[in-house]
Amino acid sequence: MSNNSSDGRSIIGKLAAILRTFSTGDLYSLSDIARSANLPVSTTHRLVAELTKWDLLQRADDKRYRIGTLVTHLGTAVWHEPNLKEHARRILDDLSSATRATVRLGVLEDRAVSYIEKRPDTPMTPTFTARALPAHATAMGKALLAFAPRETLDAVVKDGLERYTPFTIVSAPALRRALAISRLTRVATSRQELRLHTAAVAVPVVAGGAVVAALELTVGGAGHQLHVIQSAVVVAARALSRELIADQHRAGQDRLVIVKSPSVIERQTGSLTWAEHR
Repeated sequence: MSNNSSDGRSIIGKLAAILRTFSTGDLYSLSDIARSANLPVSTTHRLVAELTKWDLLQRADDKRYRIGTLVTHLGTAVWHEPNLKEHARRILDDLSSATRATVRLGVLEDRAVSYIEKRPDTPMTPTFTARALPAHATAMGKALLAFAPRETLDAVVKDGLERYTPFTIVSAPALRRALAISRLTRVATSRQELRLHTAAVAVPVVAGGAVVAALELTVGGAGHQLHVIQSAVVVAARALSRELIADQHRAGQDRLVIVKSPSVIERQTGSLTWAEHR
């Protein structure tokens, strides 16, 4: 297939071809995009610059490109509700019943965590509650921030890390170290950081290569026994991830999936790849 621009495609068609390059959610160089879209590099450079100007693409520090924030917002409503809640309902109910503990599924909204909740012997909250929790002081918030874009974490730190208990992490370097550990282990914890005598463990939920939510289990006490319940949360989060991915495959289309955030998209569709932090 020749790489020429006289192929009968309209400008919209060429822009669509460029955007389709990112269907696996990876970062791409200008030459990679040109080759994938079957366009000359000069044409690709002009169109990519326009897409970047409108925030449909973003240029990374290494001069490669990724999906931009406008696409994020366009895809938000598609995945956030009711699809995520619908798949999570049974898993939250089963996990709460098995552990006799409070279970939450959280998403990032405006740099805080909105969530649905299932307590033992009580109905699950019907919608993501507007009573958002601080991301830096909760296990599910840390699980989300660990794989969120750097800009999102920077915004959380800039807003100020409020102290809720003597154990709350309020130092930006300390928070970044905790999130680095969570990226390696795929697990986040909170020990009396939001409320005294309450601890939690959370695991990210992924679909289409993106972290779309975090599953959290809360227990009473200082959290010394979180490792005992951690495996149950890991299994439940993986089960929910598989259901979400299967739903995408059944739909026969690639949906944009995100960590809800005012800043940037995380990953799009494709294999399960985690966010890179530099």
